[in-house]
Amino acid sequence: MNPKEDHKCIPTDELLAQAKDNIEKFGLHVLSVMGTQYSPSFSYSVGLYQTYNHPEIICIGLPINLGHTIINDVAAIIQSGETISINKNYDNIFENSSAVFLEVDQRNIADYFGTAINYYGKSNFHALQLVWTDRNDKFPWEADFEAEFLHIQPLLDRNADFKFREAKNLRVFTTRQWLDLGKPILHVVHDDNGDWQFLTNDQTLEDAQIVALEQLVLHDKTLNELFELDYGYEADREFIGGEWTITKVEYDEEE
Repeated sequence: MNPKEDHKCIPTDELLAQAKDNIEKFGLHVLSVMGTQYSPSFSYSVGLYQTYNHPEIICIGLPINLGHTIINDVAAIIQSGETISINKNYDNIFENSSAVFLEVDQRNIADYFGTAINYYGKSNFHALQLVWTDRNDKFPWEADFEAEFLHIQPLLDRNADFKFREAKNLRVFTTRQWLDLGKPILHVVHDDNGDWQFLTNDQTLEDAQIVALEQLVLHDKTLNELFELDYGYEADREFIGGEWTITKVEYDEEE
């Protein structure tokens, strides 16, 4: 999460007008969201649910142009009268690899389908995630899946309780005040080098502690709201559940 160029900053009204026009003409509209240094790009459909009574489709981690093309290719299958099946191995979508569709957990819809939510006026529509295989035709849940692709293809049928893309046992910095006194996390930093700091705003250097990332999230689910915080950004709030203010980290030039 950072003040990124969502859909190239097209005004919401204009974006919805484009979606409505394409849905009327073609049965769907495809949106692609450019990734950041930290978060992967993704593409998704709007309109399949309305036009064909079929779940929307999302694909994460592919280059924008390829993701856009793949969504249209899947839409063509649906438009031919076929219903996409969950957990079925599809070998006719990619030339040299396989695909499987997973049902998106409803708790993950709002993180990825912003324009679809605006278009439908609700978030309780169904969606499927197209999951692709690595260069050895392995899926993320299979042994020996290439680790470099794990981060860029989060699985949306799960992980709603822990949305960060890192491992649950990732070592992160926090404070003695949180660990021993139960004080709330009010300031979060995602360093340029990828380190996370979860701070209480009353700590000193001597108060630094290291814990597993999952330990923090288990105690405060609202920290999941920062799962897209980009490298070099920080977030502040006044209380648990309060709105986060996202800013770029200002580093001391002498450091």
